[in-house]
Amino acid sequence: MSQLNNRIWVNILSLLLWIVICITTSVGFASFAPEALALDYNKETLTEADFSGRDLTDSSFNQTNLRSSNFSHANLRGVSLFSAHLESANLEGADLTNAILDSTYFIRANLTNAVLEGASAVNARFAGAIIDGADFTDVLLRKNDQDKLCKVAQGTNPTTGRDTRDTLFCP
Repeated sequence: MSQLNNRIWVNILSLLLWIVICITTSVGFASFAPEALALDYNKETLTEADFSGRDLTDSSFNQTNLRSSNFSHANLRGVSLFSAHLESANLEGADLTNAILDSTYFIRANLTNAVLEGASAVNARFAGAIIDGADFTDVLLRKNDQDKLCKVAQGTNPTTGRDTRDTLFCP
């Protein structure tokens, strides 16, 4: 009888320990899931890199060569792309809210339906960039850059519902 009682207690304790381990493990993994890991890609050469659909919140790409890279539909909120080279890059549908884009080269870049709300883009180069449906709400731009963008601005951003020309204060 005492052996039977011992077995029952061992089984009960084993079951309780198993439950505690399962709960602890699932809570531990769940707490890491929603957080994005900010990465540092400063001064690297990442031509033709594929970052499409990735969450790169608060990552840093300062002075990075990203020529012909794919950032389509990526979460780039708060990223720093200071003096980065995004020539011919695909940023279609990317979220660049509050990004640092100062002195960045967007030459022939695809910014179709991108959201740049609150970004700083002083001295950024947009020659030949496609900005159809891009949202430039509260973006810091030089007046001459704003005027150049107004010449090609068209469309409405599907995420924010804002007209590209209105967000650039085009006449």
